[in-house]
Amino acid sequence: MRVEEFTYALPDSSIAQEALEPRHDSRLLDTRDMSDHRFLELPSLLRPGDLVVVNETRVRAARLTGTRRDTGGSVELLVLSGRPDGLWEALARPARRLRSGIVIEFEGLTATVVDGPAEGIVVVDLEAPDVESAIAAAGEVPLPPYFKGTLQDSSRYQTMFARRAGSAAAPTAGLHFTPEVVKGLDEAGVATATVDLHVGIDTFRPITSAEIEGHRMHSEWCAVPETTTTAIREARGSGCRVVAIGTTVVRALESFADEDGTVRAAQGQTELFLKPGDRFRVVDCLVTNFHVPGSTLVVLVAAFMGLRWREAYRVAMERGYRFLSFGDAMYAER
Repeated sequence: MRVEEFTYALPDSSIAQEALEPRHDSRLLDTRDMSDHRFLELPSLLRPGDLVVVNETRVRAARLTGTRRDTGGSVELLVLSGRPDGLWEALARPARRLRSGIVIEFEGLTATVVDGPAEGIVVVDLEAPDVESAIAAAGEVPLPPYFKGTLQDSSRYQTMFARRAGSAAAPTAGLHFTPEVVKGLDEAGVATATVDLHVGIDTFRPITSAEIEGHRMHSEWCAVPETTTTAIREARGSGCRVVAIGTTVVRALESFADEDGTVRAAQGQTELFLKPGDRFRVVDCLVTNFHVPGSTLVVLVAAFMGLRWREAYRVAMERGYRFLSFGDAMYAER
């Protein structure tokens, strides 16, 4: 399947450049009948007994600006993820002249290039008494490259569920949630559960190969707790549905699903790339934002919805929905 099958024309005017307040005032397109709603109305679209699953990851203050020890030149690193061998992957800018052995100095932290660059990504050895604390102290929360607006408070790029830092980007479908939405779910008899997937670079990077089969997903760490697998089992046992809030939740649940749809409590790395023709074993409904053309996220939505994704995107565009991270959302059923 060619990437051009998953692209669409996205004018700059459709990209959200401000974060709405309150968050639940964003729009929500019900793709079953293409009706318009506010996100606050999400509980009314669900059924009693359904299970809503959210991603509780927190965006790391991963954007670091430092200087090369050898030349004094400025280098920016976007820390993506830690590896099992203790090294870290980071998106570097400029990356072209970074070679093994080059040391980049940040406030309270040094990075020695071990390998790369490959597609702008370098492998570095981060040195500090406590690396996570040093990143948090020296870095800034990275905002999407297509967002040209400003946030008065960086916490606006965190969901209300954010707990464990580790992501390079927010699970944006969760940004619409407020205590009022959660209260509405509870009153409607809809339960909630969590997963933790550390969002990586594929969230906002377009596919560069001509065919989607040629794209390799970057590995992301995720975990599904026992409490969530129990909640899924109970919902399914009652004939109710699993509602994923965002593509990251879909990938976490489907990564640890057996053939019969049983989800195992587990944690580890996933490179799952869901494409049209793949089977969804767990997720019945999806709440998600409108994504970058030609991205793995659009491919996942197309795999979930079939060709109806194009109609949903067309309607949203015509009705002035706001696209991408701080934009509006849609509700879809498998």
